[in-house]
Amino acid sequence: MATDIDIVKAVFDSFATRDIARVEELISEDMEFHAVTAEVAGREGPYRGHAGMELYFTDVDQIWDEINLTPLDFQEIGEVILVTGRVWARGSGRVVDSSTGWLFRVRDGRMVWARVFESATEASAAAASGSER
Repeated sequence: MATDIDIVKAVFDSFATRDIARVEELISEDMEFHAVTAEVAGREGPYRGHAGMELYFTDVDQIWDEINLTPLDFQEIGEVILVTGRVWARGSGRVVDSSTGWLFRVRDGRMVWARVFESATEASAAAASGSER
């Protein structure tokens, strides 16, 4: 049986290959995803559910010419999975090359909530304090 960390790793692998069908198998239909890409795209609020994830993939394709996520460390902290690593992205007149962090909630083998942070330090602090939202 897959652990919550296994589910999160599978989401990262599916994103790297842009396999939206596999991502949709791994997320709940009411999933909530808070991503920096939404802010860059001028969207308010998180991406929600399968339709939101499809919109997220569209936004990624439109905004970023290249985007490489490198998750390095996976930790289960209470009810969240903390992932820290690096992001390198180029597009829309900007280049991002920094540490980053993600928090995930998994329930019944599916991702139900996720948030991207602008740094690994911010994600770690949010996980430690329980103030991830």
